[in-house]
Amino acid sequence: MEIDRLVPQLLAALRKPLPGKEAHLRMSPQPVDWRRFTLHIPETHRKSGVLLLIYPEKGIGFFPLIKRPVYAGVHSGQIALPGGKMEPGDPDVTFTALREAEEEIGIDAGKVEVLGKLSDLYIPTSNFLVTPVIGLISDKPRFVPEQKEVAKIISTAIYSLTAPEKIKHTELSVGEGIRLNTPYFDISGEIVWGATAMILSELLLLLESKDH
Repeated sequence: MEIDRLVPQLLAALRKPLPGKEAHLRMSPQPVDWRRFTLHIPETHRKSGVLLLIYPEKGIGFFPLIKRPVYAGVHSGQIALPGGKMEPGDPDVTFTALREAEEEIGIDAGKVEVLGKLSDLYIPTSNFLVTPVIGLISDKPRFVPEQKEVAKIISTAIYSLTAPEKIKHTELSVGEGIRLNTPYFDISGEIVWGATAMILSELLLLLESKDH
């Protein structure tokens, strides 16, 4: 999608009620973990921010995804948006998202124009409440991956997500004998699922519909 058309459309959609649950359910693993949608998130939850950074390339809107390194942890090798947990010194979760993106992919956070936020998404397994922040930068950044946290950066055209063949299903084993029937985005041969896919689903729903 041409960035000159994408940004005004997105700004208009962000001024209206967000689709939230409707969008998240489209890409939610099955069976659905309804704790994601509870109105009573534990008081002990931790906050985190991720950055969906839109930038132009040949007039088209792109954004970066990152692939986590393989390590002994629940997010080993997964595809994600740059971001991380809110630190005590962070004034708000938008600052968190920008700070983490600067650390992980080497952008200049000071050059990012914040357009708004998507719906918060609760992750029961890690007890994180994730806030997706949408940012815009006028030129394609020179990405520099932080080697300990980022195995590679995947530049992704927003319009490519709308292609029907990009959405697929698979069965994933998530430990302790649990298997999930999981919708995912096939991006550069990678399986983009879970919270990241649910966040991207809301972005697409905002761009698809003028009713929200």
